[in-house]
Amino acid sequence: MSKVLIVSDSHGMTRELEVLRERHLQEVDLMIHCGDSQLMPDDKAMSGYLTVMGNCDFGGRFPLETISEISGRKFFITHGHRYSVKSTLMNLKYKAQEVNADIVCFGHSHILGAEVIEGTLFLNPGSIRLPRERPEKTYVILDLIDDKIKMSVFEANGREMVDLACEFVLPK
Repeated sequence: MSKVLIVSDSHGMTRELEVLRERHLQEVDLMIHCGDSQLMPDDKAMSGYLTVMGNCDFGGRFPLETISEISGRKFFITHGHRYSVKSTLMNLKYKAQEVNADIVCFGHSHILGAEVIEGTLFLNPGSIRLPRERPEKTYVILDLIDDKIKMSVFEANGREMVDLACEFVLPK
């Protein structure tokens, strides 16, 4: 069993990323930032986060996308702007199939959402700075338990949004 924290679109925030790291460091095995941190990789707020570059990140210091494996699950991580995620997940779905991803983490739209498409979980943790379509500034923690993935949604202040918890079954 592993836990993965996913955050995105923090747009210059530093203290909040440090607080998330300190709050969850002992319980999670991986921390992902899906881009638009607007920070440099050597900023102490970014320490410990596996991070990709978003459309508001300049200097090319983060990769555009990356792949990570944990608990037998392959994560494809991207910001999403190069896949037109504000209008469709189709381009991202094709990329996920190409790299054989189990879970796709992305940001860009600032809209919290998760859905399984053809056996792949697509997850946007929302934004801890400028959320859209709901007022809460959110991030997500996934519990990877055998063929189940339990998603817990939290506000930036640490309050769990229990009504948004979901469980997905993804055969390995």
